[in-house]
Amino acid sequence: MMKIKEKYFDGNVSHGFISLYSSKSIMRIAGGFFGLFLPIFIYEILEKDFRNVVIYFLSINVLYAIFLGLAAGFISRFGFRKSLKASVFFGALFYFILFFANQENWIVVLPLSVVAMVLFRLSHWIPYHVDFAKFTDIKNRGREVGLLDATTNVIGVVAPLAAGVILSVFNFKVLFVIAVVVYLMSFIPLVTIPKTHEKFSWTYAQTWKEFFSKERRETILAYVADGVECSIGAVVWPIFIFELLKGNYAEIGGVAAIITGSIIVLQLFVGKYADKNFSKKSFIKWGSLLYSLGWILKVFIATAFQIFVIDAYHKLMKIFLRIPFDALTYEIAADQGHYVDEFTVLHEMAVGVGRAISYAIIIILTAFVDLHWMFILAAVAAILFNMIRAKRVARI
Repeated sequence: MMKIKEKYFDGNVSHGFISLYSSKSIMRIAGGFFGLFLPIFIYEILEKDFRNVVIYFLSINVLYAIFLGLAAGFISRFGFRKSLKASVFFGALFYFILFFANQENWIVVLPLSVVAMVLFRLSHWIPYHVDFAKFTDIKNRGREVGLLDATTNVIGVVAPLAAGVILSVFNFKVLFVIAVVVYLMSFIPLVTIPKTHEKFSWTYAQTWKEFFSKERRETILAYVADGVECSIGAVVWPIFIFELLKGNYAEIGGVAAIITGSIIVLQLFVGKYADKNFSKKSFIKWGSLLYSLGWILKVFIATAFQIFVIDAYHKLMKIFLRIPFDALTYEIAADQGHYVDEFTVLHEMAVGVGRAISYAIIIILTAFVDLHWMFILAAVAAILFNMIRAKRVARI
């Protein structure tokens, strides 16, 4: 870590960031196994009924958005550090429950997994984002986001490839066991994470009032668009690849690994220069346009080679959008002072609402158009990332 500090960061990074980064990186190993394959697993369990798959993910995000305002007050009393630790067990529980899922018992098991995932998100994302904003500083925030994303992509080279091989040789049950073990290991770095003291001061009604307030409308819409775009990338794209590659797990994992490996170094570069004199807003403007084009190109994919070329371009452009967008989000959050947790709740509510809206639209559209036309919705959402506003405008 010392070499990275000297050559990449501007000065030292906080112990809190190192703990958070280490835990999240381990957690994302499990996520890397299932990034592409979880929607595919649900798709197969539900006998390839795509609309039911979307309903599954829709239910998670609707419940998350509804209960977020209530959970925030409880978490601030319970403690952010304790909540982060508890989230590890809820995440492991999610994979443990899915271990037992099959085509005969899904009507019972999948709703239980929904509850586990909602509990994970409620206990994890508020303290995670608040801590990230507090444990990073403006000099290094882009670099730290870039480092986390680059680490995620390093994991993203190995994990999908390994998952594809495991699924080809064994089955999903073996993958779920590995995911549970890895998730539990992410608890270790959280043992030393510093405490943060924030008190969520809004009522449930006031939280929704602030969510719909005119002052923050544009920034909230940017985060809603983030949720829309993420949902299509997380659910529609994996199933599209699965169908195109005719269910070849090893090929799916291999293609994902090669694409991801080709763009890692650029993430560190963008993170570094997002902290320099370059405008994050300019990065977001051009990144959103070029990234949106990637979604449009995906509409016309028909071969495995086209998946490689177009998705490599798409992931490359995502770097120019995602790193400055996330860094600016944490800057806005950090600028809120003691309202950092309130802003974080609004951010998470907007992303959850965006995902729920996206899944609802997809359910309607699937009655009229093929799967790949959903990518147009993601392209439009990517452009709306530009609606995020500077911290002085978004201040609570």
